[in-house]
Amino acid sequence: MKFKTYFKKSLQIFLCIAILIHFTIKDTFYLSSLLFYTTPLPLIALGLLFLLLFVKASARKYYVIAAVVIGGIWFTRSYTFSAKVATENATEVVLWNGYRRANFEDAFAESNSIPDVLVMIEADEKNYQKIRENYPNYHFELTEKAIGIFSKTPVQIHSNIKTEQHVVVVHFSTKNTNFYAIDVSADLRFFRKNMLQSVLSEIKTSEKNIILGDFNTPFESIFFENFKKNYQHAFAEKGNGFRETWFWNIPLLSLDHIWVSNDLEILKTEKISTWKSDHSMLKMYLKNESVKK
Repeated sequence: MKFKTYFKKSLQIFLCIAILIHFTIKDTFYLSSLLFYTTPLPLIALGLLFLLLFVKASARKYYVIAAVVIGGIWFTRSYTFSAKVATENATEVVLWNGYRRANFEDAFAESNSIPDVLVMIEADEKNYQKIRENYPNYHFELTEKAIGIFSKTPVQIHSNIKTEQHVVVVHFSTKNTNFYAIDVSADLRFFRKNMLQSVLSEIKTSEKNIILGDFNTPFESIFFENFKKNYQHAFAEKGNGFRETWFWNIPLLSLDHIWVSNDLEILKTEKISTWKSDHSMLKMYLKNESVKK
């Protein structure tokens, strides 16, 4: 009984702290960020329901109400709906973290198309040369950091660096557009504030920019404020469904992002669930030559 009481009290305190952090300081500090990233709102709601096994019957309704409120807040923040638009003549851009076991052909299959531009994070390097031979009229790049780039039009790599903050940034251009492929380390020892600042410091162009990759940072992070001020978030603007891309088709965290400069017009963004990776795929459609007036 003592263990049961201790466990209940510990979980109650833990959930109270997690809720407080989510609605106040978020990931402002390194220690708060650890709890903020590891306790997304759906898990907090489940934790409250789990406590029903340990609390008195008279108190259970309060835990149910709290869980419903937390779940409702998450739903309203996460779920996005956009009207259907025609995409026949659009530029198709796909982002996918391949989990080190998916390659370009897997991405084509999951996307059910050959997109205009594909960026793969943690791409499987197996059969790379064979795949290039199978698609001789297209353009492939595979960096030493396992960032894969595919394009139907010629690709120019401008830079390929790993910052001191453990972030890989590959700047390339194709279709008269600048792309920045990003892979932020998942290691929680590194503070996301410095990592995301290093991403912005590597953006060398001001127009027709698309910043996309695995940021290993949820959309709700306060360190995305500068991104939100200067760029459109592809899924938040034109997506349908839950924004979260991780974990194994369970919408826990939105770690994969496509940020688009305001001079480009997003038509539609899709999230494609897959069992070939722990990350869902994102497919964005841009209006061709869509420089806003």
